[in-house]
Amino acid sequence: MKNLIKYILHFFDDNLFRFIVKLAYPKYQRPRKGYQANYKILGSYFIAQKILRINSKAKWPVHFTSKVIGVEHIEKGVCCDPGDNIGVYINAYGGLKMGNNVNIGQHTIITTTNHFKYDHRKLSHTKGINIGDNVWIGGNCSILAGSNIGNNVTIGAGCVIRGEIQSNCTVIQSEQQLQIISKTKEYEWDCTKDELI
Repeated sequence: MKNLIKYILHFFDDNLFRFIVKLAYPKYQRPRKGYQANYKILGSYFIAQKILRINSKAKWPVHFTSKVIGVEHIEKGVCCDPGDNIGVYINAYGGLKMGNNVNIGQHTIITTTNHFKYDHRKLSHTKGINIGDNVWIGGNCSILAGSNIGNNVTIGAGCVIRGEIQSNCTVIQSEQQLQIISKTKEYEWDCTKDELI
């Protein structure tokens, strides 16, 4: 009897619930076996995302505590669902390209644009992020605009990534002092000279 119930539940999950998941999330691509059950995907993401419309533009599961903006600028592979973990913030307006099997830990920030340091109303020229295949980004990381992360990379919790990370490596945050770099010119905008409301 126990095996019959298990078979029936598996049958409904693999057919009915999988069908609903594919309709709701056309860019959700995970292994059919050995991953999270389809009814759990629906229970964890569907109500907040499809009914309450939190992160509704994403065509893959995004956790209701996460925020993904600029989804139209995200190019992603399979086994990669940006924002499916808790508390993730992604600003993809500068362009975000992610390969296959990319996992993002909780409370991580990925921002593909930044403000111009001489006038915060403008965007910096540095933008976009590329992340290769088989990348694990640990919790509480910050991935900054202009970063390029290679294949087969593990990024430890709490790392701040800027620039190039070569393939086949592990990155950890060491205790270092802050580096302070002097600016080369004055700030350009004087907010007191604008008409205020």
